[in-house]
Amino acid sequence: MSSEVTVVEPPTTAVEDAHPPAPTRRPWRRVPVVLAALVAAWAVPAATHALHGDWLLPPLVLLATASVLRGGRTLLDRLVLALALLLGAATAGGLLFAVWPWGMRPVPLTGLALTVVVLGAAGLRRRPRLPRPGRVDLFPVAGTAAMLTYLSAPWQRATDLADQLTILARGEDNWRHLALFDVVGRLGGYAFVDPAAAKDQILSQLLYYPQGWHLVTALLDGFLTPVGAAPRGPAAVDHYASWLMASFGLLVLVLLWAAHRIAGPVHPMHRIVLTVVVGALILGTQLPRLIVSGYPTEILGLALTVLLAALVGRPLANTREQVVLLAALLVAIGFTYYLFLPPAAVLVLCWVLGHRREALRRWPTVLAVGLLTAPLALVAPLLGVLRAKQTEALAVNGGIEARTEAWRALIWLGGIVGVALLVQVRRADPTWRRWLLVAAIGVALPLGIAQYNTTSGVEPGYYFIKSTHLATALLVVGAAAVVRLLPVPRPGRSPRGVATTVAGVVVMAIAVTLCGVTGWHPSLLIANERTWTQRWVHQDLHLPSKEAWVCAAAVQRYPDLPDTTTIVLDRGPYRGYVETLCVDALHGTTARTEPGVYNLDFLEPERTDQIVRRVSGPIRFITADPRAERRIQRLIRTDPLLRHRVSFVSLTVPECDVLPSEPPPVPGAPPATPAPPVPACPSTP
Repeated sequence: MSSEVTVVEPPTTAVEDAHPPAPTRRPWRRVPVVLAALVAAWAVPAATHALHGDWLLPPLVLLATASVLRGGRTLLDRLVLALALLLGAATAGGLLFAVWPWGMRPVPLTGLALTVVVLGAAGLRRRPRLPRPGRVDLFPVAGTAAMLTYLSAPWQRATDLADQLTILARGEDNWRHLALFDVVGRLGGYAFVDPAAAKDQILSQLLYYPQGWHLVTALLDGFLTPVGAAPRGPAAVDHYASWLMASFGLLVLVLLWAAHRIAGPVHPMHRIVLTVVVGALILGTQLPRLIVSGYPTEILGLALTVLLAALVGRPLANTREQVVLLAALLVAIGFTYYLFLPPAAVLVLCWVLGHRREALRRWPTVLAVGLLTAPLALVAPLLGVLRAKQTEALAVNGGIEARTEAWRALIWLGGIVGVALLVQVRRADPTWRRWLLVAAIGVALPLGIAQYNTTSGVEPGYYFIKSTHLATALLVVGAAAVVRLLPVPRPGRSPRGVATTVAGVVVMAIAVTLCGVTGWHPSLLIANERTWTQRWVHQDLHLPSKEAWVCAAAVQRYPDLPDTTTIVLDRGPYRGYVETLCVDALHGTTARTEPGVYNLDFLEPERTDQIVRRVSGPIRFITADPRAERRIQRLIRTDPLLRHRVSFVSLTVPECDVLPSEPPPVPGAPPATPAPPVPACPSTP
């Protein structure tokens, strides 16, 4: 009678660090070595900057930080943990960058970061070393690369500025995030640190908006292109789009990494199934809507919160390192997207209570880190609540389709994963009990907001939907419990191994089909027949949208005029509003145009009359429709005094002429010179 063989893998991200490495016998105490490392911490960035290789410095800092940490078992583990620590340090450091004289220049930032790493290694007596890549690292990395390549298809098809703006125009928030990304880069830090300097450069509504994502991306962007004092205009669009996609790629990587970490040591076949299932759930839920609608801050906030949850579900063995990483993630979440800060804080509290003995043994570290973390994590929430009154947005409506999809995620995904987690609770591994608690806390957030909305007499709205994105992400990671229900194959060729393979293929096929990835069946988690992924990847870029064409043409033909407010008028008030947002974001004039954009009637000609009355200085109207031009002419005829401060320029849409066919070549004649390209005709949705 043969006994069941337990599958044992090499050390992986999924294995809890039960046995931390013993300290080296030769502690790094030699002062000359430390002094040499401190000199190199500044000499290397200076030399790299002189050779125009600033883009090499962020990976260098990441590797240096990872070499000092000891959590995790594989290289990917260490890099993810180092990234979490650096994101927390960068978002907290943004309070300093805006007031010290160097802003976010590459050499001072890198020198400071490497100095801290050297001093930390010396204080902890750790020699820099990195673990080897593990076999398990391949699955999250390969899955992320494949999904990011697939989701980047629209940007690969974009050929000019109008195409890029067409993609961004699918989400109105993109214009505001683009403007804030540009302003934070020019200011060299958070806008709210110096409101007097920022109020003339950014929309007042964004002054106290959480700016963690904008600071991190602007900081990294400075290693690629030096940021000047003037708006970058169209050049910022490509950079913003790249960081938007990179942020979603980070979210995908964290979800896959967390799922494999939670799964524990499993068979490679199970890892393949888990990678496909998690990928299908990402593509078949509301998560891709984050890039469609332009929510970069929520993308990074989700990645940070899932990473924190993974460390709570399967903690590190080193209590001191665990405390520091959880604190760094709390700070980063607070500065980036503090809607997720309450559940993140509850998760950390659960870890402290569950590991109170370890925490008490390290009480000086826990107390010191807690006293430092609390005020830093609450900076952005307190500013948003007290100065910007952002709690009023809890009552904002979110749309019937989005609300339906939110409830589907909670019911369908929550039901399936919840049952699987309850089955896994019987295992000896406590991770499954912890993740059941993690998922329950994630689901409690949207249910609590829904109850608040219902009590207030409104339908669960915008932030209810946002909170379900966090619950969805945590449940996606919890899909590891479903995969663990598959049978474990025995070594060698056996019927059980064949059964496992067949079961894995069936599970992958069901997940891919029911999530709408193949297109054969609509996703159970999406209200529309087409998933958000399909709407994003297969969007038509044959002709740019009218709004994108007007914005691109206006920026290229009519540069910003100092002390003049530029407003775009089109056929409908909303179209003119969106086109003005786009032009102002590229001109860097969102603060100047605020009185003529927001809190106006969406009805013409009343809106145009209000703009003229509310804007006190010179106004330049860009008219993209003959009727809009006639409205301006009527205003000037009615009040001739407006001639001194109101002007307009016409921006007509080119006619869509059919290109004549090319004549046949004449034998012996030289090749004809190709005709210049005809501007694409904008489409009018």
